[in-house]
This record gives sequence, C-alpha cells and structure tokens, in this order.
Amino acid sequence: MKRLGKGLIAILAFSTSVLQVEARQWTLRQCIDYAIDNNISLQKNKLQRQSALEDIKLSQAALLPSLNLSTNQNISYTPWPQTGRAVVAGDQVQASVDKTYYNGSYALNANWTVWNGNVNHNKIKVNKIAEQQAALDSAVTANQIQEQIAQLYIQILYSIDAKRVNESILATSKANEERGREFVNQKKLSRADLAQLSAQRAQDEYNVVQAESNIRNYKRQLKQLLQLTDEEEFDIAIPEMTDQMALQTIPELQQVYLSALEQRPEIKNAKLGIESSDIQLKIAKAGRMPNVGLSAGFSTTTTSMNTTAWGTQLKNNFNFGGGVNISIPLFDQRQTKTAVNKAEIQRQTYMLDLQDQRTNLYATIENYWLQAVTNQNMFKAAQESRKSAEESYALLSEQFRYGLKNTVELMTGRDNLLKAQQNELQSKYLAVLNLDMLKFYQEGQL
Repeated sequence: MKRLGKGLIAILAFSTSVLQVEARQWTLRQCIDYAIDNNISLQKNKLQRQSALEDIKLSQAALLPSLNLSTNQNISYTPWPQTGRAVVAGDQVQASVDKTYYNGSYALNANWTVWNGNVNHNKIKVNKIAEQQAALDSAVTANQIQEQIAQLYIQILYSIDAKRVNESILATSKANEERGREFVNQKKLSRADLAQLSAQRAQDEYNVVQAESNIRNYKRQLKQLLQLTDEEEFDIAIPEMTDQMALQTIPELQQVYLSALEQRPEIKNAKLGIESSDIQLKIAKAGRMPNVGLSAGFSTTTTSMNTTAWGTQLKNNFNFGGGVNISIPLFDQRQTKTAVNKAEIQRQTYMLDLQDQRTNLYATIENYWLQAVTNQNMFKAAQESRKSAEESYALLSEQFRYGLKNTVELMTGRDNLLKAQQNELQSKYLAVLNLDMLKFYQEGQL
C-alpha cells in the first residue's frame, strides 16, 4: 500500500500539518492506515495467525521424543498383622510385617515415534499452509476495507460538490424570486408566477439541506468503518478533483484480470487450500502404513520394611529397559478408507472454491471496467450537456429579467441545468472511483 492510483493521488498528497484547522481532516491514506491498525476484524485475523504459528511449533515438537518422570508414594497400616504372613513390598517379599509401612517407586520413561507414515512431517506442512492462509485472510479483509473506505471517500467528495451545485442553484433561485417581486410591483408578473418562484427557491433550500445531510451520513459511515467512537469532530481533506482524473486511459479488462490472478490474496488462499488437501490426503493414506516407535526407561523402589538404607535400596532395586514398538494395521473398521475418500472429496471442494473465486474475481473486475467505460463516456457527454444548459439558462435568466420569458420557461431551464450539473458530477466521480478500483485490482495497491 505504498502507491496510489492516479485518480486519488491528490487526496493522499495533502499534508496533515496544513489540514489542522478546526476538526482533524483525514486524508485517504490516513483513513486506510488507521483502519489497517485498528479494525477489529483485522485484529482477529492477526490472532488467528498467531494461533496457527502455535500449531506449527506444536507439530514440530512432535518430532522429538517425549520424556516423563513419575513417582508413587504409598503408606499402609495393618493394625492386626497375621503371624508368619509374607508381604510383597515393591519387588521384595518381606516375612516380617510392620503395622505401618511405606513404599515408594520412581521411574523415568522416554518414547519416540520413529516412523508413522510421515504423518508428523506432513502435519508440519499442513500447519504452515494454515498459517499462510491466516495471513491471506487478513490481506483479504484489508483489501475489502480499503475498497469500502475508497468508495465512501469518493462519495463524500461527490456529495460536497453536489452541495456546491445546489447552493449555486439556490443563489440563482433567490435572485429570480427577488426579480419576480420587482415584476409584481411593476405589474409585469402575476402573484401566481411569483408563488412558483418562491416554491422553487424553497425546494432549492431543501435540496441544500438534503445535500448537507448526505455528507454527514457518509462521514458517519466512514467514521463507523474506522471504528472511531470518540466525540472529536470528523472531517476529510478536500483535494482538487480535475476532469483529467476521470478521463484516464482505461486498462484492458483481460490484462487487469490476469494481473489480479497473480496477486489477489483470495486466489492465493484458494490455491493453498488445494495444496493443503493434497497433504491431508497423504496423511489419510498413512493409516495403511506400519508405525515404529522406540521406548526406554528406568525405575527403582524403596520400602520402610527393608532395613537397608534408602540410598542403597534405590541402587539395589534400579532397573533399566528399552524396546521397539511396531504396529501394523490389518483391519481398522474402514477408518482409513473413509479418511482417504473424505480427503479426496475435500480436495475437489477446494478446486471448486478456486474456480468460484476466479469467476467472482472476473465478475468484479468486469463490473468495474464496464462502469469505468460507461461513466467516462457519460462524463464526456455530460460536459457538453452542462455547457449547453448553462448557456441556455443564462440566456433564459437574462430574458426573464427583461420580461421576455415566463416563469415556466425559466424553471424548465433551471431544472435542465441542475440535472446536467448533477449528471456531470456523478459520472465524473464514478469514473474516478472505477478507474482506481481497476488499478487496485491490477496492482494490489491503493
């Protein structure tokens, strides 16, 4: 995320030191960086990755032998011992029995799985893939957040310009209303026509208020996306949006798609799923292979019924042993075959997931491409329409001031101008947004 699309580069170039006026004004770069650092979904993804790293360490440790130290300490009380009775204390037979006696045992045992069909090594590979997938899940979420922030940011900029248009129209409506009052006083205009002009001025005031409400609502949505909960006033930096930003060369659809296939995290994640399923299949097939393990250990015992010193008992009763354990599966009630079949089914599922991800990716890019082409052409046409509407309305306003045009003609010209201005703004900002989204999918950076 070190570079930006040309359409939004002006937004990110603003210095925060210049923008500190009343409320903090956020650039697009600041919004994205803040969201990446503080978004709860991303924080959860990071925790999932940490958990996956722990799984890797656990599977790696499974390659090492296990070592266990154990001890048992027992005390017994026989209030009425039988004369001539023998008692086994540990591995010793005691002909003389005390009413109260104590036994102790000590052991150290080690076990090591030498071969289990390479399951341990394959589990390490699976867990490493799971860690990579967790990282890619975080990247997918980050991309989604960036798209949403960019869309809201552009929507706010459009709404601000739309408000300016409505304010300009309102100023003209007020001037026409004032001129209408003069005509009424001069008996050149009826009060019914003046009422129409007043109603139009009131409607334009409503449009300005509605535009202000839209701006506040989009800012609220952006603030919510950034998960800001403080009471500090939220505002964004307002850059200059030139017409040339909407008229950039549109990249080829297939070129964008091929580039996206190489770097989009959701595609990489789906490919890793297939790789993981291949290893899971090997793990399942290992159920048909023999397991070989080594074991070793030593133990010793002590008892209070033996008059020999405690240290001497430990030495005399010490024994050491070791062995090889071989397990050959003969009949496992179809567990291995079922595991293999399920692993193969899972692999087919991951392959379908990859195909689905590719289809969705192409559809998304195609939509942005079509929207870019459409809105760029609409913007070019809207520019000409707006120029014509401005000239027409200026002429109508002038003729109205001299009493040569009536209110119906004036308001019709005014409506045409407002519609042309709004169409130009909307197509301009949508063209900028879709062009930058295409670059985002092609380059992987906003």
